Amino acid sequence: MVDDENIKTTVSPFAIREGEIKTFDGKDGYVSINQIIHKINEGHISDIHFEILELVNEFEFMTSRQIYQILMQKGVDVKSQDKLNNKLDQLVKSKILTRYFFTSEEGKGIYRIYCLEKMGKYLLTSKEIECFWQPTDNTKPVGMIKKRLAGNQIIIAYARKSSNFQKYRVKPQITAKTTNKSFKPHGEVTLGKDGKNISLVFECVRREKDWNVKLIERLKLYKDFYEHFTLGDSGYQIPPQIIFVCEDDKNMIEVFKEIVVNQITIDKVKFYFTTDLKQTETSLEKSLVEFVVDKDTGKYKAKNVEIKFLK
Repeated sequence: MVDDENIKTTVSPFAIREGEIKTFDGKDGYVSINQIIHKINEGHISDIHFEILELVNEFEFMTSRQIYQILMQKGVDVKSQDKLNNKLDQLVKSKILTRYFFTSEEGKGIYRIYCLEKMGKYLLTSKEIECFWQPTDNTKPVGMIKKRLAGNQIIIAYARKSSNFQKYRVKPQITAKTTNKSFKPHGEVTLGKDGKNISLVFECVRREKDWNVKLIERLKLYKDFYEHFTLGDSGYQIPPQIIFVCEDDKNMIEVFKEIVVNQITIDKVKFYFTTDLKQTETSLEKSLVEFVVDKDTGKYKAKNVEIKFLK
């Protein structure tokens, strides 16, 4: 597997491409539960396969690279990316997982995404593992899936590269206070140092259809949550720091412009920004950006933010 810092690309693999669609790459036909039980009894489906299933259940959509990185982070020895891919093929052929790729006018995407199938849910519930998967989950549009993949990647980056990393949550639930509406950021990590900790929540933005309208609706919920925050709301002792995860530098500016034009401000909360490719750098210390007013020109400019917890 190529290390993050050796990835040579200027465009995020999780960016939206024009006319992009999700294409099925799984297995057609029928596989009975008795066939799967036989494979388990013969040892062809083992504990490592269940480790993979649990991860895909937790993250909903994943690339094989993401599965490999998280398994390694958890101390699960899968030998190599190729061996993991063989196990993923076994799960797909048994219709325990299914697989998709993205296609557009530019051609096929460079990676496959994995998600649960019905048999996967049966196996997890048989081990008393909570699984809320429904067949309709696999029909989610490209934009939603790529937000999930971008959220996965930033969680992985913090888990691997921040010495102060403590834990993560894939889809933390936050409740807007006055409207009583719940929503889920695309990821959360908790960092700790000297007995103190801070939670970072990630809001991934993709250039999907009406992305700016969807963003402002989400920000209204965040504003409701933050401005009426009291100790213990949504499980937080202190408000989490919000970070917008954008496709690229230009997208960061686009997102910030929407925030300014729509006059979305939140008392005592700073908006930090990052991009997908900033997560592939060796260190995350300078991966965050804040837009501040230049004293000389009176215009906004991007400024790198150094968070002590990331050192």
